Amino acid sequence: MQSRTEVGYNSKIEGEVVVTRVDAALNWFRKNSLWPLPMGLACCAIELMAAGASRFDISRFGSEVMRFSPRQSDVLIVAGTVTYKMALALRRIYDQMAEPKWVIAMGACASTGGMYRSYAVLQGVDHIVPVDVYVAGCPPRPEALLDALMKLQKKVSRQPVVKELVIATAFSRAQEAKPADKIGAV
Repeated sequence: MQSRTEVGYNSKIEGEVVVTRVDAALNWFRKNSLWPLPMGLACCAIELMAAGASRFDISRFGSEVMRFSPRQSDVLIVAGTVTYKMALALRRIYDQMAEPKWVIAMGACASTGGMYRSYAVLQGVDHIVPVDVYVAGCPPRPEALLDALMKLQKKVSRQPVVKELVIATAFSRAQEAKPADKIGAV
C-alpha cells in the first residue's frame, strides 16, 4: 500500500492556472528586477564593479542592469567615502529616484565614515538618506554585496504593495475633495 502525494505545481491537476495573491506576484516582480545606481566614491567601487563581473555575477539576482540615471533606478548603492561636498549631490540623486527606492551603504566609509574622522567626511550616509542595508568591510568583498542584495530582496518581498496603493489613492482623493468643500463653503 503506497500513497502518492503531489507536491508543488502539477499542470495535470491544476491546468494552466496559477493562483496567488496580487501582493505576492508584484513583490516577486519587484524583488527580481532591482536596478542599481552605482555611486562609487572610493575603493569600494572596485568591489562593486567586481560584483558585476562574471566571477560573482550579480545578474543572478536581476540586478545586472546598472543604470546611471536616477529615474531608471530602484537601488542606490553608496560605495565609498562620502564628503560633505558630495553629500548634496548624493541627496539630489536620491530625491530624483522614483518610488519605491532603496539604499545600500557599502563599506565602512559609507556606513560610519570609516577611518576618516575629519571635518570633510560625512560620518555615515544615513545622515542624509535612509539606508536599508549596511555592508560591513573595508573594502567589503563582492560576496558581501550580493548578500546585502539578497537581504534587500527579502525586505522588498515582505512590503505590502496593494495596501499602500489603496491608502495612497484614498489620500489623493481626500486631498482633491478638500478644495471643492472649501469652495462650496465660501
